[in-house]
Amino acid sequence: MAERILETKKIIVYQAQLGEWDNLNHLIVCKKTESAVIVDPLDANYWVKICEENGWNLSHVWLTHTHWDHCRGVYELQNKGIWVHRLERNRGWDGPSTDEWSNEPHSFVMHNFGDLQFEAHCTPGHTPGHVVFVGEGIVVSGDCIFCGRCGRTDLFGGNADDQRESLRYLRARLRDLPTGWLVLPGHQYELKNGTNPTYVTVGELLKGNEAINAVDDDLAWASLDFLSFDDDLARKARQQRAEVE
Repeated sequence: MAERILETKKIIVYQAQLGEWDNLNHLIVCKKTESAVIVDPLDANYWVKICEENGWNLSHVWLTHTHWDHCRGVYELQNKGIWVHRLERNRGWDGPSTDEWSNEPHSFVMHNFGDLQFEAHCTPGHTPGHVVFVGEGIVVSGDCIFCGRCGRTDLFGGNADDQRESLRYLRARLRDLPTGWLVLPGHQYELKNGTNPTYVTVGELLKGNEAINAVDDDLAWASLDFLSFDDDLARKARQQRAEVE
């Protein structure tokens, strides 16, 4: 069930958990133009229906990255403006897109949508061209950073050193934001204190996120147990790297 988690004079933001991997999808609506963008659509029909019911024009799709659980719905939205970072090609992305961000890692470009303005930050590590969106009271962080930790780095195209630098870069940007802005991750994972939020404030994330708090300490960073896993996805990634090499 989609939940309206933010509404201001300019923006409406919906969040829904979809799929078997606890994916969090986000719909951003510009109230002035009644246009909408879906970030990382797992289920296209789900969001098209919501927009139709509310009279919104779903005109754009933004991909934080191109793992299947974040872009599965994009194939049914090819009549929309689909944005992805060009560096996702480095992990073999050849899916549909109409436009590409091309800013260098650890930099951002301004991206206007309706009457709204966002920064599109290139934050590699989980994937080569991962993007985090910052603006209008929200940080849509995809799999770069979750409420209590960060995304894994052992999948094809991932890199732990890049992830660490991206977290340093993102931390610096977050420190300049109002602490009450909302951080909207790509997945819901339980925190160490037993709570299981689907979003946190910037202040809460900077204080309690394990990955953010480990980036300046080599031992603490090396001790993080969520950067890599011994599972089928990791084994597939090792095979893909071997084939490329």
